[in-house]
Amino acid sequence: MALLEVKHLRTSFFTDAGEVKAVNDVSFSLDRGKVLGIVGESGSGKSVTAYSIMQILAGTGRIVGGSVKLDGQELVGSGEKVMKTVRGNKISIIFQDPMTSLNPTYTIGRQLMEAILLHTGRTKKQAYDRAVEMLRLVNVNEPERRMKQYPYEFSGGMRQRVMIAMALACEPDILIADEPTTALDVTIQAQILELMTSLQKELGMAIIMITHDLGVVAQLCDEVIVMYAGSICEQGTADEIFYNPCHEYTKGLMRSIPTADTAGTKLQPITGTPIDLLNMPKGCPFAPRCDNAMKICIGHRADRMTINENHAASCWMNVKAQIDSGEIVLEGEGGENRG
Repeated sequence: MALLEVKHLRTSFFTDAGEVKAVNDVSFSLDRGKVLGIVGESGSGKSVTAYSIMQILAGTGRIVGGSVKLDGQELVGSGEKVMKTVRGNKISIIFQDPMTSLNPTYTIGRQLMEAILLHTGRTKKQAYDRAVEMLRLVNVNEPERRMKQYPYEFSGGMRQRVMIAMALACEPDILIADEPTTALDVTIQAQILELMTSLQKELGMAIIMITHDLGVVAQLCDEVIVMYAGSICEQGTADEIFYNPCHEYTKGLMRSIPTADTAGTKLQPITGTPIDLLNMPKGCPFAPRCDNAMKICIGHRADRMTINENHAASCWMNVKAQIDSGEIVLEGEGGENRG
């Protein structure tokens, strides 16, 4: 049985302008010890998916359908009392901006100890020892002295290490990392990713890595979900996604990555702007930005299509490719057998 099973999750924000369907029919599973990457541009629904799992949505947000099971236990509708035992203990999260995630008026030690005391039965002395141990684990130098310091006395990379220490202090089964390297320079990014990789192997936890950086995905992830406009447009192993992308949006993301082969040439950005979630189109939400969009893309959204046992995508171009190759034969006028 999978450690985490998300099925047909739907989350909306109810605003004065109308209902914003931020997560629309998202399904995936996560096994113990695996790393799942969730990729997409800003507004694609990556973070809201994570916040829905932990049920830490803003006041206007609400899960309107679907299921989230952790080790077989249903979390949707379980209530705040149950979720308090899940957050921190079984699922922890690292937010993308450690400066705003840490309280500037409390010492690092107090904040680390507060998390440990809240979620475990440790005494204050045991919590202090555990906090020092965690700072040492994430390679913070002089941890006893650092316990007495405030967040502003730490660099960005060191604050992110503190956030990782706080998230791992209660030894969760799942760590959700919400763009943990966004605000850091390249050298520090590499250090943080190396740290997360080593800790994941050492502790055997599962990780959900939320990012728009495909380089991070290539380095860390076993499986990848590509999201656009609140839905999953492609899903598969990291190798399948990188070497055989089957959705036009994923292909666009791949073309925009600088490589040794593209040195000295212009990158190809994805043109246009993200879709308005208040006015979702009838067809494929990526169609207005897609260079290969067909008439059917405008009027009808493609069903999820299995490419192979490790790969699926929702794009009409895959159907077209099968028709062109003779794998699918059209039947009658306007009808087709999708296989």
